[in-house]
Parts: sequence; structure tokens; C-alpha cells
Amino acid sequence: MGVVIIDGSTIQDFVNDEEAFTKAIDKGFTHLDLNNDGVLSRSELRKAFESLRLIESHFGVEVAATSEELTKLYDSIFEKFDCDHNGTVDRAEFGNEMRRIMLAIADGLGSSPIQMALDDSDQSLIKQAADLEASKLPA
Repeated sequence: MGVVIIDGSTIQDFVNDEEAFTKAIDKGFTHLDLNNDGVLSRSELRKAFESLRLIESHFGVEVAATSEELTKLYDSIFEKFDCDHNGTVDRAEFGNEMRRIMLAIADGLGSSPIQMALDDSDQSLIKQAADLEASKLPA
């Protein structure tokens, strides 16, 4: 477990580093593509968001939501990723939406630093952004 201090520029620099960001997106996409068909289905993307448990809890407190409400929410998330509305999310759609999400996070953070505790095995995009920034620091 490590503690990192990041701000919006940490994330923005990561997103703007085409090589690092594309590598991270490709790895994430491949991990989510459970049946290896080159696209993400509605259920594959839903499983990814369910595993994060961001929607069912709020600051560690369980939030009561009906399965219909959750389905509606997950469907709306899927629609944001599925830009061409063909019922699947390809690698480019996934990358574009993740870029938008990461830049929104960077914009929200601005120049205000935040401290985060991250597990060393964590391979989230935010952790990868922090790692990229740390790799540029003098030894």
C-alpha cells in the first residue's frame, strides 16, 4: 500500500501521453472482454462496474437501490460508451469514453492536490497516472 499525492495535472499528463494511456486502455479493455470477441457487451461492462461497487455504496454505506434502478443506471452508462449504438463497445469507443472520464476527473481536481492510498497491485488508471508521474521524478 502506498500513498500518492496527485492533482489534475497528474491525470491530464497521463491522458496526454498517448503511448502510456493507449497501453493502459488496451490492457483494461482486454481484461474486461471476457469472451475475447474484441468488443464489450452490455453484461461485460456491467460486471466491470458492479465489481467496483461505486453505485451500490456511498462512502462505504450501503445504498438501497432496486434492481430495476440499477439496471436503468447501468444501461445509461453503457449507452454513453456505445457511441455508434450497435449494442457493443469496441476498443476505440472504450478508449474515447475513458479519456473523457479521466479528463473530467482532472478538471474536477484542478490544481488542488489530493492524497490517495493505493494498493501496490492496483492497476486503475489513476494509479497508472500516479506511477507515470513518479517515473519522471529524479531518483
